[in-house]
Amino acid sequence: MPSSNLAILPTRPARPSIEIDGERQATLTAALLSLEIADAIEGMTRCSLTLGNWGGADHPGFQHFDRRTVEFGKALAIKVGDETLFEGKISAIAADYPDGGPPKIGILAEDRLQDLRMVRRTRCFADKSLADLVRSIAGDHGLQAQVDLSGSATKVQAQLNQSDLAFLNDLARREDAEVWVEGDALHAAKTRGGEAIELAWAGPLREFHVAADLTHQRTALVASGWDVAERAVASNRAEAAAISAELGQDVGGAAILRQAFGERVDTLAHGLPRDGGEARVLAEASFRHMARRFVTGHGVAESGKGVKVGSKLKLSGLGPLFDGDYRATAVTHRFDNAKGLRTEFRCDRPGIGRP
Repeated sequence: MPSSNLAILPTRPARPSIEIDGERQATLTAALLSLEIADAIEGMTRCSLTLGNWGGADHPGFQHFDRRTVEFGKALAIKVGDETLFEGKISAIAADYPDGGPPKIGILAEDRLQDLRMVRRTRCFADKSLADLVRSIAGDHGLQAQVDLSGSATKVQAQLNQSDLAFLNDLARREDAEVWVEGDALHAAKTRGGEAIELAWAGPLREFHVAADLTHQRTALVASGWDVAERAVASNRAEAAAISAELGQDVGGAAILRQAFGERVDTLAHGLPRDGGEARVLAEASFRHMARRFVTGHGVAESGKGVKVGSKLKLSGLGPLFDGDYRATAVTHRFDNAKGLRTEFRCDRPGIGRP
């Protein structure tokens, strides 16, 4: 673990810029006291701003309560230089009146996945693949569909009193895919891609905490259901081969578990595949989902490195066990006047290096 008495490295100073309806708001940018932009693999991006709300001698009184600039439903963007950290719409306005201090205003916004979160439906789809469903739901909400999936169609898919967002996330998890939004485009793919981002400890990687934990690892996962057409059990067993392409030269959690404690096989209690092909997809996707969480970490990086959810992080300076490639699973950009802008992240990895 990093020593607590190491010298604190300086953060590159940066003040995010605030845009509303496509126009930079100099007054709001100057009044910004704190900022938090939070995103995760399954979920939506949320932005929270706190700004000063009291004028000086020339313009005394509340500054941002007229609803001409800060208004519900308006488009909000946060940028640092040419990089856009957030795009969404204002969904909440708050206020804080501290004892002995000036009043503050809070602005909360969510990205376009808000549209999918706020619509709950019960309906069925016949002979549709995940790609087909993403395109259909994107059209329901006026979004463009950007789909990079090749999975087969399923006889029946039922959305039972679920939001469109929860429904898509459930289906994507079964096929080891991700669903996210950028601007007005709804994306679905196996990975988000992009170039690897290099972060070295005691450099751009300011702080990092990591653990390799066998608690939730298994040597195999079995998915079982019933094939009505064949009148037979639909079953598949997924093992370490399902994650081997992502391990490279690392050692996976399943192999270490087998060596240290013996075979540990588990059966998936949910999913109920309807044929052998669906059982294989479910078992392998579930095994990869589990295996990637063998090594989990959270850290703080300097801003301006382009760290986003789904990014591949190439971490170094951690020693032979923990040097290597990670996937960013949650990212939070924070700003305040004391520490400036920095990026906090969570990440995972299916294996550790060989000593």
